[in-house]
Amino acid sequence: MIIGSVSENKEIEKRISITPEIAKKYINLGFEIQLSENYGRHLSFEDKEYNELGVTFVSDDKKLIENADIIIQMGLLDEDKISLLKSGQTFIGVLNPNENQNKLDELAKKKVNLFSLELLPRITRAQSMDILSSQANLAGYKAVVESFSIYEKAIPMMMTAAGTVPAAKVLVVGAGVAGLQAIATAKRMGAIVFATDVRMASKEQVESLGGKFLTVEETENLETEGGYAKETSEEFKKKQEKLLSDTLKKIDIIICTALIPGKKAPLIIKAKMLENMQPGSVIYDLAAVQGGNVELSEVDKIIEKNGVKIIGERNILNKLPTTSSSLYAKNVFNFVSNLYDKENKKISINLEDEIISKTIIK
Repeated sequence: MIIGSVSENKEIEKRISITPEIAKKYINLGFEIQLSENYGRHLSFEDKEYNELGVTFVSDDKKLIENADIIIQMGLLDEDKISLLKSGQTFIGVLNPNENQNKLDELAKKKVNLFSLELLPRITRAQSMDILSSQANLAGYKAVVESFSIYEKAIPMMMTAAGTVPAAKVLVVGAGVAGLQAIATAKRMGAIVFATDVRMASKEQVESLGGKFLTVEETENLETEGGYAKETSEEFKKKQEKLLSDTLKKIDIIICTALIPGKKAPLIIKAKMLENMQPGSVIYDLAAVQGGNVELSEVDKIIEKNGVKIIGERNILNKLPTTSSSLYAKNVFNFVSNLYDKENKKISINLEDEIISKTIIK
């Protein structure tokens, strides 16, 4: 069977789906690998390195797509390439069905097997395939590094002959995978870290990393069965707004990571709340591309309000493309290994397997 992957639009997406390390693993399983020319050159993976492993390069993406039994990408192909997909092919990536429903419906009608990896269930057997966790870990880390580079004061407490420099105070909004990595990174770099999340189960995790957990007293269950946060009541939102408004008076840097799967990001920090922050403070909104946790954030822009800088990037992982590609490629390899019937050398779509049934687009 042939696994193919075409180059992404590098202005939007610098990550790749098949690294040389993972190409070797696929070939050892019995697959043939075909890639676009210069597929990983921008990440210093030269074609020669792939060639030595047995990878074939195809200059014509149309031919590459038509040849492949399995196509692995970061997201959906461009319009001119989607139409080339045909019945019986398997397409794997982050397909974002909430935004791409019409396109996916058309492909499903053509009997293309579609698997969207952000839909993976949170079960032990799927952990090695969990692209959301691997990518969110890196995003949380990088958001802290980027924020600290823009913040124009020292981060750790320093005692000098000229006086003591106080430690920066960081608030992490949302204590999922990205949030917990942001807490750990900020703490390692010497900041005093606070965190808030609607899920009380996060309290122990935050405190284990040295953060101080801020919570709104609330009786309703705000965690889904899958472990994600769910939408809150209006009463809860008012209490949360009051808590954050008071907290922001002492905060220097905010990292926003709160997301609800398949929905617009919850608006948590409103414009009027920024009046409580000191000029020179920094907010990094990782949720900007899904509407933002901060009222004023805009995608791929730095907005300044009352001296507070608000950063919203479309894809922060474009700043860590080699590491994020490595983790993504490993996640996908583990998914394909689960999907592949090694004995009969074919894709086996067993809908009794929760991993397959939850990720397939019908």
